[in-house]
Amino acid sequence: MIVCLCHKVSDRDIDLAVRQGTHCFDLLQDDTGVASACGRCHDCARETFGESCRRHGVATGGTGHEQVVRLAG
Repeated sequence: MIVCLCHKVSDRDIDLAVRQGTHCFDLLQDDTGVASACGRCHDCARETFGESCRRHGVATGGTGHEQVVRLAG
């Protein structure tokens, strides 16, 4: 299913990003552009991201900068 029409991001794209290590919604937006143009897909994108994280056993949260610091430290 297409989640973001502006950037042509699908639920599969979001799932792939999570599997490849994107565990913060802000970073997902940076990587894919999802929910960063008109904003109409924001709620659906967040819900899809959360479902994908739960499916893959990934904890989410923070701004993205926090996670980068944890990974680097």
